[in-house]
Amino acid sequence: MEGLVVKNTGSWYQVLPDEGGALVNSKVKGNLRLKGIRTTNPVAVGDRVDYTPGADGTAFITRIQPRRNYIIRRASNLSKEAHILASNLDQALLVVTLAHPTTSTTFIDRFLATAEAYQVKPVIVINKVDLLHDDPDEMELLEAVTYLYRSIGYTVLHTSAKTLEGVDQLRELLHDKVTLLSGNSGVGKSTLINDLIPGLKLRTAEISTIHDTGMHTTTFSEMHQLPEGGWLIDTPGVKGFGTIDISDKEASHYFPEIFEISKECRYGNCTHTHEPGCAVLEALADNRIAQSRYNSYLSILQDSAPDKYRKPY
Repeated sequence: MEGLVVKNTGSWYQVLPDEGGALVNSKVKGNLRLKGIRTTNPVAVGDRVDYTPGADGTAFITRIQPRRNYIIRRASNLSKEAHILASNLDQALLVVTLAHPTTSTTFIDRFLATAEAYQVKPVIVINKVDLLHDDPDEMELLEAVTYLYRSIGYTVLHTSAKTLEGVDQLRELLHDKVTLLSGNSGVGKSTLINDLIPGLKLRTAEISTIHDTGMHTTTFSEMHQLPEGGWLIDTPGVKGFGTIDISDKEASHYFPEIFEISKECRYGNCTHTHEPGCAVLEALADNRIAQSRYNSYLSILQDSAPDKYRKPY
């Protein structure tokens, strides 16, 4: 039998059967592993799978059907294993905030580069913009961040889960698509989902007043069907986004503005760190590439070859 994995609860997966009916609680057959990928989760939400029902109403997943794409991150800073956030995606929405809490540009850039590397269209959603409207400096920051990423070619939306600003525009973007929703804890993912899917009532939490950070309310990845068509995949909040399997020779390919300018470099194997005739370094000096983006590029180089490249900060 075939179905769609709609929830991961640790060692159990909930599968929606193709022929309809109730969700089937399923486990992975012991020898099921994907070749070439060391992951903490062999099956991901969004996977299409074959499964064999058992006598007790549960089932065993026996095969993962070929994936169209997926989003993956390093399981932890020290780990060599990866964690697949979701698969078979039309797009990945990164929800960020510029205040209470503040999402770092490094986190944004590493997510964008990973989405580029795994052929998933990324979209940036700047949430909680209602907190910025009364402060000219914070509005200037909002405009600067928006301009930076739109000028590179990314879609950037402004939303407020509290006032519903931008939620209708977000709803249109999600229509009939399978969308991953990711971001740091506390950026308002669960509240946005509650706005988009009335009656779902996902649990939300207040921001820590001591550390100005969010607290985890989502513990497992889960797909939610949207009223207007499509699926939204909610994922646990993450503090950092460790890249994996991005080589130092490929890293610049996933920064569109760096890749475009790199065509003018003197050497074809230029790493854009020290070489003479490097068009990227010239563009950086001329402010045609943002320093924050270049620092993020260096951080991914450091991920791929820590003994070869120094940390950018």
